[in-house]
Amino acid sequence: MNDDVRNIVLGVVAAGVSAALGWLSRTYLWRRKLRRKQRFLGLPENAESLLVVNRDPAASEPAVHRFDVFALVELSALIKDCGAHVQIVTQDMAPPGFGERTEFCVGGPASNRRMTAHMAAMLPGVRVNVDAEPGPDRGAFQIGAERYRMEPGRTEYVLLARLTDEQNPRARPVFLFCGQRAITNQAATRYLARHHERLSRKYGTGSFVLLLKVVNSQAYGPDVVELVGDVTRAAQAPLPAAPRASHRAS
Repeated sequence: MNDDVRNIVLGVVAAGVSAALGWLSRTYLWRRKLRRKQRFLGLPENAESLLVVNRDPAASEPAVHRFDVFALVELSALIKDCGAHVQIVTQDMAPPGFGERTEFCVGGPASNRRMTAHMAAMLPGVRVNVDAEPGPDRGAFQIGAERYRMEPGRTEYVLLARLTDEQNPRARPVFLFCGQRAITNQAATRYLARHHERLSRKYGTGSFVLLLKVVNSQAYGPDVVELVGDVTRAAQAPLPAAPRASHRAS
């Protein structure tokens, strides 16, 4: 074998080794990223999960608002990425119990009984005004001593929560998407899909409650979302006697 042939062979071998190492490195990083996502969402390979859908309170017949349908689509994509399975049930058909399967619960307490039960049990510091009559406090959130009113189409709020049974480390989490309007539910699911890596780094597999503000949804839909803050402590503490302040857009 002359020097030219030997150099060609060595070059081919080096290129093959380099390509193999690159593939192994990318595969390792992809798997590590996937495992982190699975741990955060509580969705190991082939795990069972539950999507609890609400009903559209404005419809005369049982129906799901189209923005809530969009929210379910975004959540289903997350679940599929983890290699898990999903069962979709309505808010009045959800099985009893907590922690056996990862649960994604969509919709405020006015349209979702399951959400009402979760908030009563795990978020005693949150109240949602469910009055059907029009008024400035319709749909308003009270979180601890603060009150957050909405201006439909301009400024609306939604809670995004990951809650776990702290006494049972093997329990699966429940994710809550509790918005003042259906479009805010979709905004919260999209926020989770976009920011789950950052949330995983910050909170790990622990509980958190975030308050998000959806800005100018009449023009931008669910895309412009601001993080108001982490309200975990206030949401999980007993509700004070009276709210201290109201928040509205200027």
